[in-house]
Amino acid sequence: MVTITESAQDYLADLLGKQDDALGVRVFINQPGTSRAETCIAYARADDIKDDDERVEFERFSAFFEGHSLPYLEDALVDYSTDRMGGQLTIKAPNSKMPRVDDNSPIEDRINYVLYNEVNPALAAHGGEVSLIEVTEDKIAILQFGGGCQGCGMVDATLKGGVEKTLMEQLPQLSAVRDITDHTDRTNAYYT
Repeated sequence: MVTITESAQDYLADLLGKQDDALGVRVFINQPGTSRAETCIAYARADDIKDDDERVEFERFSAFFEGHSLPYLEDALVDYSTDRMGGQLTIKAPNSKMPRVDDNSPIEDRINYVLYNEVNPALAAHGGEVSLIEVTEDKIAILQFGGGCQGCGMVDATLKGGVEKTLMEQLPQLSAVRDITDHTDRTNAYYT
């Protein structure tokens, strides 16, 4: 599980003392299991707490660990160290970028695994990338292209012949794949 050092606990408790509506801190990982994984700590307000969050009581505050992020937070360390400029809170989560997917993983994790390990390496040759925005209730994967793919004249072919085909073959429970990218911006487009 996550270790929060005593100095980090003191620092977080002091920050929380300045908030009227924070119930504690919430720790989670954006885009877990991918090269873009980011470990985050935020104020936990009533609307932020989810049913699958794991609550841990510390001496001066509560921490809520996002249920979905728990496997990626294994062996994580939150520390605070002072220096001449004041201090710095650091979060080290060595497992945050490790893909942890199997047939029982949430569909979002499986889509991200395919995107970051199979699709994006191919798109990188043209300076492009694609990321998952959401999966709708109808099992439609909503994607957004960036880099050389944004505004590219070949993006429809890339979406249909590459990205959609790969995702639908590997994740047959998906009903469709949609692109929400604003392709009118052709600043970095590989093909115009």
